[in-house]
Amino acid sequence: MTDNPGDGRAAAINNAIANTPMARWFGSWSGTIGTATGAYVGAADQVDKLPLLVAYNIYNRDYCGGHSAGGASSPSAYANWIAQFAGGIGSRPAVVVLEPDSLGDYGCMNQSQIDEREAMLTNALAEFSRQAPNTWVYMDAGNPGWVNAATMARRLHEAGLRQAHGFSLNVSNYFTTAENTAFGNAVNSELSARYGYTKPFVIDTSRNGNGSNGQWCNPSGRRIGTPTRTGGGAEMLLWIKTPGESDGNCGVGSGSTAGQFLPEVAYKMIYGY
Repeated sequence: MTDNPGDGRAAAINNAIANTPMARWFGSWSGTIGTATGAYVGAADQVDKLPLLVAYNIYNRDYCGGHSAGGASSPSAYANWIAQFAGGIGSRPAVVVLEPDSLGDYGCMNQSQIDEREAMLTNALAEFSRQAPNTWVYMDAGNPGWVNAATMARRLHEAGLRQAHGFSLNVSNYFTTAENTAFGNAVNSELSARYGYTKPFVIDTSRNGNGSNGQWCNPSGRRIGTPTRTGGGAEMLLWIKTPGESDGNCGVGSGSTAGQFLPEVAYKMIYGY
């Protein structure tokens, strides 16, 4: 909205959305990635704020969904990218959500592709442990409407969850905080029973004020949720997706591309219509 300050919707969007702490997403558009993450984390460190970053560049990203397809050109290219991502953060404190949808997006993948993806995530966690020891990394665990808790617990564990600080839920989705809390607790019950550990989790509340209507791609009638805070049923409630950013060419975002900011969608999301 800084590009259109005269827009009549600007004040409401600035007050309700732009002034709420939220994540910065990093991918192929971010240029030299270590420079980009270093600058972002450094700026936060200067003002004593905790930066929230999303790594979104895995090879074969959104392989089955397609609206956000892209990512690194190969597993080795991704390994290099994520190593630089972590190196840019260094020893400064940060929170990283690692590759949204990566463990839910298995529906059309064969076992060798799944193994390849798990290996990329495991390697990413090792890079953060080595280069960014004060970063809390949350592996993405999808949402309550994707796969059951037992399946997600297994996928998380096989991809290296034990090395991570925790897991994230509802990124770019709409399920209520209560639904996500129940799902996160169920995942932890499965982790405890099968593998002997549990992990804290965070919930993306940016667009879940009215819950889900069963659609994930720019559904109408959604509303912003609880602003970023600690607690609330999870370790943190976070605005990970920016309200008003398109999910793709679908729904109320017809004609848009994933990640494009749509002021009218943002404005309606403030009021839930």
